[in-house]
Amino acid sequence: MNKASDLTRKQCKPCAPGTPPLSNSEADSLMRQLDGWQRHAQLINKTFHFKNYYQTIAFVNAVAWLSHREDHHPKLTVAYNSCQVEYTTDAIHGLSENDFICAAKVDTLFKL
Repeated sequence: MNKASDLTRKQCKPCAPGTPPLSNSEADSLMRQLDGWQRHAQLINKTFHFKNYYQTIAFVNAVAWLSHREDHHPKLTVAYNSCQVEYTTDAIHGLSENDFICAAKVDTLFKL
């Protein structure tokens, strides 16, 4: 089983008050389970490319459905043929496992 599929089998859990963000080593370990995502301090992001606006918006709608289901919402930057997805966990001012779970699930959506 590949490591990304391990993340896709998990569900996001609310961060309890006082939960610290992931350490650099924890975040680095989870980054190795993702394909093509970039880490910038306390966020991760990836840009997905499409043939046209219709495909881009279909992807955005699928990410919206996933975000509602997981109750963990990314920042989306939408253009004609691309969508940048950015995750961070505002409640803890940094990265949580939820960010990586959702990133792996977004990758799965893109591959469908």
